[in-house]
Amino acid sequence: MSDSTRSGAAVAAPDAGRPSPESRQALELLDAAVSAMGGEMRSGQHEMVRQVSEAIHSGDHLLVQAGTGTGKSLAYLVPLIAHAMDSDRPSIVSTATLALQAQIIGRDLPRLLDAVQPALARPVDIALLKGRSNYVCLHKTGGGFPEEDAPDALFSLGEDAVPHPSPAVGGGAPASALGREVVRLREWAEGTTTGDRDDLLPGVSDRAWRQVSVSSMECLGAARCPVAQACFSEKARSAAADADIIITNHAMLAISAFEGLAVLPEYDVVVIDEAHELHDRVTGAVSGQLSPSMVGVAATGLRRHASISTTALDTAATAFESAAELVTSGLLPGGLPDDLEQALVQVRDASRAALSDTKTDGKSDADADGGRQMARSRVTLVFELAERILAASDLKEVVWASRPSSFTPGSGYSQPDESAPATLNVAPLSVAGRLREGLFEGHTVILTSATLAIGSEFGPVAGSLGLNGPGAPAWTGIDVGSPFDYPRQGVLYVAKDLPKPDRGTSDAQLEELLTLLKASRGGALGLFSSKRAAEEAAEALRPKVDFEILCQGESSLNALVTQFSDEPDTCLFGTMSLWQGVDVPGQSCRLVVIDRIPFPRPDDPLMTARTRDVARNGGNGFMSISATHAAVRLAQGAGRLIRATGDRGVVAVLDSRLATARYGGFLRAALPPFWATTDRATVTGILERLSGR
Repeated sequence: MSDSTRSGAAVAAPDAGRPSPESRQALELLDAAVSAMGGEMRSGQHEMVRQVSEAIHSGDHLLVQAGTGTGKSLAYLVPLIAHAMDSDRPSIVSTATLALQAQIIGRDLPRLLDAVQPALARPVDIALLKGRSNYVCLHKTGGGFPEEDAPDALFSLGEDAVPHPSPAVGGGAPASALGREVVRLREWAEGTTTGDRDDLLPGVSDRAWRQVSVSSMECLGAARCPVAQACFSEKARSAAADADIIITNHAMLAISAFEGLAVLPEYDVVVIDEAHELHDRVTGAVSGQLSPSMVGVAATGLRRHASISTTALDTAATAFESAAELVTSGLLPGGLPDDLEQALVQVRDASRAALSDTKTDGKSDADADGGRQMARSRVTLVFELAERILAASDLKEVVWASRPSSFTPGSGYSQPDESAPATLNVAPLSVAGRLREGLFEGHTVILTSATLAIGSEFGPVAGSLGLNGPGAPAWTGIDVGSPFDYPRQGVLYVAKDLPKPDRGTSDAQLEELLTLLKASRGGALGLFSSKRAAEEAAEALRPKVDFEILCQGESSLNALVTQFSDEPDTCLFGTMSLWQGVDVPGQSCRLVVIDRIPFPRPDDPLMTARTRDVARNGGNGFMSISATHAAVRLAQGAGRLIRATGDRGVVAVLDSRLATARYGGFLRAALPPFWATTDRATVTGILERLSGR
């Protein structure tokens, strides 16, 4: 185990020999829980419980790296339960993924509470809280809102911005199929006690769900909605206000921190699980997009549901579209072109006037008109985004233009269709300062993940979240280790002799991959830098092997992972959701292949802007942004291999730069301490033995 401290004023790690009474209480609860659940004592889990308890007691922030198999969920839930006995405020647990959220609320916490209940002074109340769009709206199912008349993705922001993974067919489904889904949804809404989309099995398409849900901006609010007393979202918020522990997600946390909106009750302690995702999830939640079509749809909604003239907004939409056709895709480092700026001023002013024209006195029937509220919410979003983009330089935000893309053969990347009007994107240049003010001030924050440190250094991740630099709050970083014996259980193979990767997948990489697959007789998880690379590799290799190669997108992710897990020789190829979301212990995953170092795309505008900003301030932009991003992603991908104490296998990286580039050592330091080799014959021999031949 290792620990380190970074802060404005250095703070020593708690003395391991003298745990506080709070730590002793939490450790006793842990021992009782492990005993009741038939588990085994894990030293890393014990140390994490102690460190989390000490952080809650002292109020200092804590970063905990807890390797796979440590049992980190239990290690932070136990101290939170102990803390609940004495606190009059709830604690928050924030996750990046729906899967972990469901695991905590549906399995981990109920089992843990059953195990420790005899030792508690009173029961512990838990609550699950999501964005409004995750709950069915009874006013909408009762006819209080019109049917959706705009694409789902046009007007999503903040807590409603994270797309919900649906196992059903998407928006291209025929009307009859959509109708059947909506009928089933309405019937379900009459009997459900939660209204939570995740409780609907089987699921439905996003398009169908939009017919029975509203976003936070579209919601009439408890004071104006005629069915507020029965509202599922309001009930969830009410339950959260009275709970001891609230389970939520990074997007909700971001909106609370950035916007100061009361989407979460007042809390004193927050545990951020999957904390390596926090920076990107926060960025996504507070980023925005404004397109000419959004302005046009907003104007149409006003005419249809508010019965006002939209001449000014229509004119602004036309001017915006004309100006957006002339903008080159990518960053706008010199600011907005004059014609685009003038068009956005028109959009902003016309939107503001429309909002003024549709404002009510709060006492009329129009206040409960869902169509009017939906129209106003869309105009509100257009107004806010236009104003934000116009003020981007003052707000230290990044603006870039994007267009729908199509793949150009031989390029390796999709290329934007420059003939289409551009969409304007806006995002914070940095989320660090705002997180420092909105999250770390006034709360005790515990961040945990299997990949928080690069080597023994927590600084790169901590800095991206606002914990480094002048005025940064005190924090402690600790690595509690892993129960796995990585040098004995796993091998890291870097294909050192391959040429440096270019765009696309090279013939040499495919030959190397084929050699590895044949040696292992399948059982491989292929992690690729793009969907197209995964598809091309699967297509090229299927005729050359006698075992099945599955590819992401050919079925639901759950179905693919289940088949991969159940069939020891089947392979699964895919992209980023597999890099982080697959937990397949045993023989079925004995080889993990990574096609290239997962650097951000070189044409990623936001990453480019952030890299340039670091360089302007005297830092190394590449190492601070691109290399740190790649190191964490690489560690997440390699972490798919060893999931249990009996696992054995190989992580093969088909990118020679990991062995030859100057930054290779920095990236390798983030990986588990596998036994390493660059010799192909050695690794194929190991794979042949692992396959049982």
